[in-house]
Amino acid sequence: MSKKVLDEVLGAIDHSIEYTDGKVTIKNEKVLRGKAYRLAEISALDGGEKAGWARYITRLAAAALGTYPASINELYMARGKGKIPSTFTVPAINLRVIAFDCARAVFRTAGKINAGAFIFEIARSEMTYTDQRPAEFSTSILAAAIAEKYTGPVFIQGDHFQVSPKKYTADPKAEMEALRALIREAVAGGYLNIDVDTSTLVDLSKQTIKDQQDVNTSLSAELTAYIRSMEPAGVSISVGGEIGEVGGHNSTEEELRAYLDGFNEKIKSYGKLTGLSKISIQTGTSHGGVVLPDGSIAQVSVDFDTMLKLSRISRKDYGLGGAVQHGASTLPENAFGKFVEAEACEIHLATNFANIFFDLIPADLKKQMYAYLDEKSAADRKPDMTDEQFYYKTRKNVIGPFKKQSWQLPAATKEKIFKAWEQQFTKLFDLLALKNSNDFVKGTIKHPVVMPKLSDFLGEAAADDNVSDLAD
Repeated sequence: MSKKVLDEVLGAIDHSIEYTDGKVTIKNEKVLRGKAYRLAEISALDGGEKAGWARYITRLAAAALGTYPASINELYMARGKGKIPSTFTVPAINLRVIAFDCARAVFRTAGKINAGAFIFEIARSEMTYTDQRPAEFSTSILAAAIAEKYTGPVFIQGDHFQVSPKKYTADPKAEMEALRALIREAVAGGYLNIDVDTSTLVDLSKQTIKDQQDVNTSLSAELTAYIRSMEPAGVSISVGGEIGEVGGHNSTEEELRAYLDGFNEKIKSYGKLTGLSKISIQTGTSHGGVVLPDGSIAQVSVDFDTMLKLSRISRKDYGLGGAVQHGASTLPENAFGKFVEAEACEIHLATNFANIFFDLIPADLKKQMYAYLDEKSAADRKPDMTDEQFYYKTRKNVIGPFKKQSWQLPAATKEKIFKAWEQQFTKLFDLLALKNSNDFVKGTIKHPVVMPKLSDFLGEAAADDNVSDLAD
């Protein structure tokens, strides 16, 4: 242990806590909450040992204040058994840029209405282009909870832990090991919710739906078994499966049953293990939306009847929490209440929060970002693309390279972005009927607090080198 590095981290929060042998003592809670952003900032912008210590101290300090990473599995299982109503939909929120500030807006919104059923997530692909490894992301979330005085379970999720078709075709063993390594890193970083996505390998050329889903079910079961082997004592990690890639045809009952029946049969070969908590389906959306030539997003028609039907089947016949909708962020506001009516278990939201950021940053910074895209993403510009389409489609690629500039935006700009995010979350949480959902969380999430290990936070994990064929 480098005492000098630890002293630097503790000094950044004005020595508001004391650290001894894996434990912290809160010396000045008010100062800690006011300085929590410094832990997130060191985690995001520094590297090596200093970032590792900031992440470790954040986990310990959060736990000391009653805030901890948790699995939503038991809430979903209770929903599947009818013990809690299907009258709200859990938002899973992808935070791609200045995650600390965005998470603060979420926690502040939740605190006003006693909401607790919401998830923070990041996909395998997003980790690379946003330059956020699992422990950095969870640190931003937990530091935000400290700043906003939010206590209790915090659900952090690995979204689209997805198999790359290119890499799997070239070397199946290497690609599966890459996913296992990511799972290990994520669980150590506090991710107790993981969406396994091997739907990229569904083979529609096969004659029967069972055969089409066969590789998907086999690999989903294999990865789920591996996740179970990584579980902390007393915790059942929430694992989600997926039956078809977002953007393809709408899911059917036959596909749902083929996948879940196949999965349940194959998971038995690994022993008596807990299965899935939810199932992702396709009902007509696409990740990021469809961009029109003027830069606006095309309206889509969501098949809410399919969502209702498959959610009910997954609960009634398989005991899951319900069906999950990806790619919902850019839908019109009047659609979100319909997800509740359609008894959707969970919806994934990302793009619109990034849109708010890009809309409100200073013009000179946006100009620099777009110049970067003109040079570095030129190969992604198709001949018939307008500038609006090109920049909208590729601007996610500036998030990582401009991370420092984003974190160090003027306070007034950050406040404007924060307020816009808070307004957006206020609308969404109301439409998704999350008021008092914290009561359901408190009634179902009973597993022990998972304490971190310092060894998991020292050193940097290497980012995936090419995720261009993966979903967000």
